[in-house]
Amino acid sequence: MIARVWRGWTTARDADAYEKLLKEVVYPGLNAINGYGGGYILREDGKDECEFMTVNLFESLEAVKAFAGPDYEVPVFEPEARRLLSKAEPMARHYDVRKAPLLPS
Repeated sequence: MIARVWRGWTTARDADAYEKLLKEVVYPGLNAINGYGGGYILREDGKDECEFMTVNLFESLEAVKAFAGPDYEVPVFEPEARRLLSKAEPMARHYDVRKAPLLPS
C-alpha cells in the first residue's frame, strides 16, 4: 500500500470552502479510481492561514500513476482548488505503508 501525502495552505477566509471542495468533489472523484483505498483530510487552523494535509491510500504505485499520471509526484488540482489555495507544496510524497488500521501487524 502507498500513502500519497501532500500539503497546501489557504487563507483563514477560504479554508471552509477548500475543505468543502475536498469533501464534495475531490474525494468522491478519488473513490472512482481503481486501486484507491480511501484517505484523510487533516486541517490545522492558524490565525491568518490554514494548513491542509491530504493522505490518500492506494494499492500500488501503478494505482497512484492511474490517478496522477506518469509524472505522479506532481500534485493534481481541481481548477477551483488553485483559486482557493494561497500556497502549495510543489511535490506530493509517497510512502510505503508499514502499519495501518486495516493492515495486519
